[in-house]
Amino acid sequence: MSFATPAAPATSVPRTAQGAPFRVMPGFNLSLGFTILYLALIVLIPLSAIFLKTFTMTWEGFWSAITSDRVLASYRLSFGAALIGAAINVVFGGIVAWVLVRYKFPGKRLIDALVDLPFALPTAVAGITLTALYSTNGWFGHYLEKVGIKVAFTPLGVIIALTFIGLPFVVRTVQPVLEDAERELEEAAASLGANSLQTFVRVIFPTIFPSLLTGFALAFARATGEYGSVIFIAGNMPMVSEITPLFIITKLEQYDYAGATAIAVVMLLVSFVMLLSINLLQAWSRGKARK
Repeated sequence: MSFATPAAPATSVPRTAQGAPFRVMPGFNLSLGFTILYLALIVLIPLSAIFLKTFTMTWEGFWSAITSDRVLASYRLSFGAALIGAAINVVFGGIVAWVLVRYKFPGKRLIDALVDLPFALPTAVAGITLTALYSTNGWFGHYLEKVGIKVAFTPLGVIIALTFIGLPFVVRTVQPVLEDAERELEEAAASLGANSLQTFVRVIFPTIFPSLLTGFALAFARATGEYGSVIFIAGNMPMVSEITPLFIITKLEQYDYAGATAIAVVMLLVSFVMLLSINLLQAWSRGKARK
């Protein structure tokens, strides 16, 4: 006598009373509608108000407001310092992420927690602290001034402040990618005769390059609008160390709302172009990595 093995019951998809597949979350239409509504209320409508306010100005008034010598100097400082600070963080933030992922050492958890300190620290506290450290009678500034390097109340101080607040964005973006990276590929490259530099350039760097770009974009975007941690160490000297966000605040204090929004529109457009370019570069790098 033979006994047939009973067939495993087929897995059935839960369905509603109407026969539609059961979903834990709401359907696509409702979710998409909520997403668009939320983004419109939080992002699109406030940004649209900035553009609408500038329409009250004539073209000559708008152009004069955004191209004065003092405004152009603030653009160069804000965007230039943000780019330099983000680039520095890409290098040293990547190294910090590498050390935290690849090595075990005493105090690792403490250092890992300290990376998030710029997130939690009030920006005004960060600015006062940096000013106290790098002023002429500060712990670091006292010795730097002896070798002819002045940090506080100079563009260099702005770069240091923006580097400080942008570091966590790079570290926290690169860190999970390194944790998920397949070390077997590195071992395979080493077994095929690749040295450490070749392994990094051909195996590791292509893996973390998109995350480095993401960290750079986040650090740059954060730095362009930074205000609290910069105004104390910058000194706010016109044509020297005056950042664009401070100039916008100055316009608002003078009740020149149209002029303030005109400058804000320029910052918004430049930041958008920069972020769009970086996103396109990320998409290109991911597509190239899949080939």
